[in-house]
Amino acid sequence: MTSKVSESGAVTGGGGPSEAARALGYEQARDELIEVVRRLEAGGTTLEESLALWERGEELAKVCRRWLDGARARLDAALAEEEEEGAASGDGGE
Repeated sequence: MTSKVSESGAVTGGGGPSEAARALGYEQARDELIEVVRRLEAGGTTLEESLALWERGEELAKVCRRWLDGARARLDAALAEEEEEGAASGDGGE
């Protein structure tokens, strides 16, 4: 069984990305990831707790990456649309 660390910092059992993690907003996931890193860097946790924190950090990093990838895709789509509109208006206007 794999241990997890909840938002409150408690170690809980589970596996795979949780529904709660998938539902986190970018800022929430980022802030929790910062706290996980802080706790790992501070030390003083057992091996099991450290592994659970690491796994939670990996899960949170994936959530952040999905948000950032989605934002990049939206920006790319908006820029492509803007370029298409500019090209269409530039073809017949002269």
